[in-house]
Amino acid sequence: MFSNATFCRYVSAIERNPEDPDAYYNWALVLQESADNVDPNSDSSKDSLLEDACKKYAEATRLCPTLYDAYYNWAIAIADRAKMRGRTKEAEELWQQAIRNYDKAVQLSWNSPQALNNWGLGLQELSAIVPAKDKQTIIKTAISKFRSAIQLQFDFHRAIYNLGTVLYGLAEDTSRSGGADTSPNDLYSQSAIYIAAAHALKPNYSVYRSALRLVRSMLPLPYLKVGYLTAPPADDPIAPHKHWERLQFILNHTELQQVNDSESAPVKANALVEKAKRFIKVDVADIVSVSTCSDLTLPPGAGLCINTTHGPVLIADTWESLDGWLDAIRLVYTIFARGKTDVLAGIITG
Repeated sequence: MFSNATFCRYVSAIERNPEDPDAYYNWALVLQESADNVDPNSDSSKDSLLEDACKKYAEATRLCPTLYDAYYNWAIAIADRAKMRGRTKEAEELWQQAIRNYDKAVQLSWNSPQALNNWGLGLQELSAIVPAKDKQTIIKTAISKFRSAIQLQFDFHRAIYNLGTVLYGLAEDTSRSGGADTSPNDLYSQSAIYIAAAHALKPNYSVYRSALRLVRSMLPLPYLKVGYLTAPPADDPIAPHKHWERLQFILNHTELQQVNDSESAPVKANALVEKAKRFIKVDVADIVSVSTCSDLTLPPGAGLCINTTHGPVLIADTWESLDGWLDAIRLVYTIFARGKTDVLAGIITG
């Protein structure tokens, strides 16, 4: 709890200038910090402090509607109040309030991966309370927030892990009741990619290690991802559309490679040069960037541009499947750039 002297200091500051948003904001921060230090068994005292903090944040944002930090911390305070109420109607209303404040915070500062991650967590909590008919829409929105957070910070392991857990939950729901656009097995596999990546980035985190034990078998081992992309001939990247083919690709800890259909296995690195020219292979170490691309010169579909010294541009079946490819390739590159390739190799080949 904060002292009477601290209380008097903030009251005095507001009396001197009742239109000062910083005075209300700083007071709210002290109240919120005090709530964090309250005896865990004293829910009523903690909730009272958080409620007071929320009132101060509300006043701060009324006086200064562009105060990002106030909206962000206000959302955290509301979320803490919601957690104390379990899966009740009151908790649902509080989660909705927290989500609105995260939304406002991101509008004020779009380059905020932590706010996007927390927004996704709030949606994930809300999805556990709302009627079943509303759950999947909320989950899909949570997925988009986690994915946006990762796109802003590729090594944001908490958002990577959270995306894995929300996909796992969606897979569980889908296996029980159906209704999703993607099969449960595909969702489990997607979930495993993110959890494996989070573990590779932070191998000492016990939570990630435990989750990986649960999902590792859901990966297409010994690869991280297997799927289809439409590609031009390897020796003619600007070939007419009619020459592009939908081909199977594999991604592991070192490369993205086209599968040799005749052998039902990736082309070996020591294959004849003549034969290798007919297949697409991208070394992770050569990647500069990975992005979406939309161009009239490309065949229909969701464009995937892998920027290396020699391309390539590939086409995913749908924009949704493109998200999975983008994230997987970016994560493998990020793990490589952080010097953790050996950890990922141990996951998928060990």
